[in-house]
Amino acid sequence: MPATDSVSPPVILGNEPGSFPWSVLAERHPALIQKVRDAFPYGPEQHRALDALLKNCAEGVIEPLPADADDRRQWEEWGTREYVGRSWFDVPWLWAEGYFYRQLLEAVGYFGSGESRESGGGGQSGRGDGAWRGIDPFRPFKLAELDAPETDEELAALDDLVSEPEEDQARALLHGSLWGNRADLGFRLSGADEGGEAAGLVADDSEALWSLLRSARPAAGPVCLVADNAGRELVPDLLLLDHLLTRGYSDRAVLHVKPHPYFVSDATTADVVDALRRLTRAPGAAASYGRRLWSALAEGRLVVRAHPFSCAPLPYAAMPGDLRDEFASATVTVMKGDLNYRRLVGDRLRPPTTPFADVTAYFPGPVAALRTLKSEVIVGLDDRTESALVAAEGQRWRTSGTRAVIQVSSVQVSSVQVSS
Repeated sequence: MPATDSVSPPVILGNEPGSFPWSVLAERHPALIQKVRDAFPYGPEQHRALDALLKNCAEGVIEPLPADADDRRQWEEWGTREYVGRSWFDVPWLWAEGYFYRQLLEAVGYFGSGESRESGGGGQSGRGDGAWRGIDPFRPFKLAELDAPETDEELAALDDLVSEPEEDQARALLHGSLWGNRADLGFRLSGADEGGEAAGLVADDSEALWSLLRSARPAAGPVCLVADNAGRELVPDLLLLDHLLTRGYSDRAVLHVKPHPYFVSDATTADVVDALRRLTRAPGAAASYGRRLWSALAEGRLVVRAHPFSCAPLPYAAMPGDLRDEFASATVTVMKGDLNYRRLVGDRLRPPTTPFADVTAYFPGPVAALRTLKSEVIVGLDDRTESALVAAEGQRWRTSGTRAVIQVSSVQVSSVQVSS
């Protein structure tokens, strides 16, 4: 359905048993609660709170944050006023996922104020004496991936990459960022075979992206990259930013991360530091990348941002004015990963052939999406591609993580009404 139609495509909910969103709410979230519980020696209060959250997710309704939570008013503006008292399965799936992670952080005491407190409305209470304040419950999983032997293999590939022509380096680093923890695919300079990354890429505007970057030299504005995951997925994002800075595509880059842990592996400032340390202590060319990036941060050529809206359970169409101004000033904003894609195009059941430019026309500047498909939302495909995918896989291609898109829109049409 074109974005200009008067009838909005339906927002994705999680209330259809057996659907992908339903499985996330009913199966993945409970399993994650147990995984977090086992990852730290939490005390009895945290255990009770995690048990209560587990029961609430399965049988209960959405509850408010504690009355003295610093961000309670913000979350009320983001939706709790409307959704408290309703089933997790009957509110927008994007919102339910985001609020689950906020409540999980509450349960483990991440926002602890230094003393026990009870919820003012039945929500999870603050945990313990504040000892667990600021402790990322997902950190063990992030570090395990970052320190895996596969990371050494991927970083070793940089030794060969640095001697290749710039065009090959650019293509490899872009694909490394796209495929995330399959970053090794991005360093295959000979080109992918039919069963590799080329077959997985179902929309490819990479030349449009490079043309946009080349035309901006010397760039009038920064390049913004809105990060997705930490660990082995953040490293290639940093490598791509280094390439853009050292090759003169931009004098300045801005890396947007989450202000606090979110969606298990989403990158925070601490994760950026961990990734840089991993690079600088690696042998060979990887260390050179790490040192350049470290210096770029110290000199202000690379800036890390952690805007509160990065953890909002809302589409980017609802972004606040200051964030809109920042994206408007960028040569291009690169949105990484599945969650950012859902927020960029709206978490709605649009036909896959809906033009990417139509649903991103609200965005204040040129925007690119680098995304492997791990949820049902998809736009910007041609009829032939969609038909071939459905014939080969049914609907599995939407969520398997084996397909990807590079999509670019450089024209914003303010008169187009986009349903978010």
